[in-house]
Amino acid sequence: MALTTIEPPHLVPTPKPEPPPAVIITPCDPWPRPYYLSDGLRRVAPYHYTYNTNCKQRWRGRGILEIFQDEFRDRPVEYYQEAIASGAIHLNGKPVPAPTTTVKNGDIISHTLHRHEPPVTGTAIGVVHEDNDMLVIDKPAGVPVHPAGRYNYNSVIEILRAERGHQWNPLPCNRLDRLTSGVMFIAKHRAAADELTKQIMGRTVRKEYIARVKGEFSEGDVVCEQPILQISPKLGLNRVRANGKEARTVFRRLAYFPSPTPEKEGYSIVRALPLTGRTHQIRVHLQFLGHPITNDPIYSNRSVFGSSLGRASATDSDDEDIITRLSRMGKDEVADAVAYHDEMVEDYNKKKAEKMTGEKCEICGTELYSDPGGHELGIYLHARRYACSEGKWGYETAMPPWAIRPQGEVVGIPPEDDLVAKVEELKFGIGNVEQ
Repeated sequence: MALTTIEPPHLVPTPKPEPPPAVIITPCDPWPRPYYLSDGLRRVAPYHYTYNTNCKQRWRGRGILEIFQDEFRDRPVEYYQEAIASGAIHLNGKPVPAPTTTVKNGDIISHTLHRHEPPVTGTAIGVVHEDNDMLVIDKPAGVPVHPAGRYNYNSVIEILRAERGHQWNPLPCNRLDRLTSGVMFIAKHRAAADELTKQIMGRTVRKEYIARVKGEFSEGDVVCEQPILQISPKLGLNRVRANGKEARTVFRRLAYFPSPTPEKEGYSIVRALPLTGRTHQIRVHLQFLGHPITNDPIYSNRSVFGSSLGRASATDSDDEDIITRLSRMGKDEVADAVAYHDEMVEDYNKKKAEKMTGEKCEICGTELYSDPGGHELGIYLHARRYACSEGKWGYETAMPPWAIRPQGEVVGIPPEDDLVAKVEELKFGIGNVEQ
């Protein structure tokens, strides 16, 4: 038998993968966090910090200065021009050659700055329930959940970490707007977070909110099914639009209190049960119905929306004007919500509001803001109760202090209540409840 020599296959060497882009390291990560309390506010002493951000899809192919100018409104474009020139902004660990340098997929943008965080309420985060898997809290109004924008250490996540240890990793399971208070779920490990998220996504969690709104809200059940579209991510503006995402909220009035004087309008306390989970859903639906939350700095702002306050508005004809006026809030002007004119706000707080002072930081030249007024630390929207539709669990907080009758008595929920059953009927035919 003849033997045949088999040549070994020609192997092409596999090229080594390119290392990930270099990043800049934060010059310091202060621990303990530089918190201090004064005038009823939780404050953070200014500190240096480096943001490392992966290129987002909408940034691809755009100039780096254009990205900063459009996406980060807390500083003027002149600041970002100087930051690029001085090397405070890096691309993949290297200085940026020019403001027009194009950002591509896979790039990492680094920005080192002297960070000034806004103060938040000094009210402690309340604990509703705690076990080995989950921490259920009563989030104070005005505190963002995650570090975002001008907020970092003044966020629920970082405040809890500061209280429980640097290695503690809180995992939020539901979302509340910064200005909203109430029930939040913080998982202690990934399995618990995944389980509750699955329930929320599967529409087996009932959510109930309380709101204080402008005017006399209709009696009976009101179902708003207007779709919602994000108009400006930069400003956090959402509006009713036919091409928006499906949204449905059920409202029921608990009480109406007319004003004692004809010059001012009364207010209503309403329950809101959202069947979907769009950003600002309850706030946008209430504005569309003509009953915005009375102290909402966006959707109840006469300086932005005019005297109609956006009632029944579903066209984009005034979007650019709305965006322009809203962008001035907190800079050249202060928010002008309806409630800022009623009897619930003292003269002092009417004048005291967050805006630029004209002063600058001696270290970095950042324009400084005044403290927010007490009326700006939150809105009259409270997540009162979250419960499993199968009755396995349920957590609730007390009614918020602003849900009061003129005599000082807190408005309550009737003991015999069929609203939850109505909501269950309306769930049929709804798509995914979360964004």
